[in-house]
Amino acid sequence: MSPRTDSPREGARPVVGISLGDVSGIGPEVTAAALALPRVRRALVPVVFGDGPALERFALFGTYARATPETLERPSRPTVCVVTELGEKERQPGKPTRQGGKAQYAYIQAAIEAARAGRVDALCTAPVSKEGISRAGIPFMGHTEVLAEAFGREVLMLMDGPRVRVALATNHVPLADVPRLLTVERLVAQLKLLSTSLAPVVGHAPRIGVLSFNPHAGEGGLLGREEVEFITPAIKLARRQRVDAHGPLAADGLFARVEHFPYDVVLAMYHDQGLIPAKALDFERTVNVTLGLPVPRTSPDHGTAYDIAGKGRANSVPMVEALLKAARLAPPGRSTRSRAARPGRT
Repeated sequence: MSPRTDSPREGARPVVGISLGDVSGIGPEVTAAALALPRVRRALVPVVFGDGPALERFALFGTYARATPETLERPSRPTVCVVTELGEKERQPGKPTRQGGKAQYAYIQAAIEAARAGRVDALCTAPVSKEGISRAGIPFMGHTEVLAEAFGREVLMLMDGPRVRVALATNHVPLADVPRLLTVERLVAQLKLLSTSLAPVVGHAPRIGVLSFNPHAGEGGLLGREEVEFITPAIKLARRQRVDAHGPLAADGLFARVEHFPYDVVLAMYHDQGLIPAKALDFERTVNVTLGLPVPRTSPDHGTAYDIAGKGRANSVPMVEALLKAARLAPPGRSTRSRAARPGRT
């Protein structure tokens, strides 16, 4: 399926809050490159939450209005919201620092507060370093977990690509902890959230493939009990609640049929089980979407890439796709406080 690049109509652009990520990574340069494209400019009004001096490296941001988190109002034109003013040594490309770790977390929080206040319609988060934030003394497992806590919602991570959509039953947790998190109640809630979120996109109750946890779907309990005790009961209960769920399915063979994929979305049991096929099939255009929030949130599917930061080699396509999807998920003229984020094709 080819990616769509259509944009919201002129004059009806949603406001998208963009957290800059680690200023020592590629976040600033891919954000600047993406926002310089006419099709992105036509699609949204950007508010970039980041570091003032770091953004001054890019001529584009010199044309933007300026604000701080305290003075920011709902903007009608592109805006830089200056959250930090880091010293030169704290914002060098490819050289992450403790202060930079604190700063990237501050950008996320400022963007969240703007969303709560209705000043932005959607969020797009540039890549951060979990290690860098944690080393700065801030417990951090990922954007998804921070957003869930900030909005008090149960959420679901969805990797939304041109060829497959893959959601994650568990996110950034050690693999050894996954089995205890796979409860029937949790899986049923996730399947229902997937079904309600995707139904408007696909035009029917989405057909959901549910992956197994163990090899060969557990072989009836011979290779593990998770399928017998949790996954199969959850599928049966969800189906009784009108969710079109199928499985458990062995992951090793499912994604080999991607050209004639039998499911609208797949629920994977753990992080790498879902992200490896999603990234392998279309790394550039797969967008991380958080389901269950009152505002849409998207993110490009890559990290900080310190090794190429500041060298002009970073690919902005993932950021372009994430921004366009954020714009598409946030139709203007609707309250951000009550809207549920729904994924769609870019």
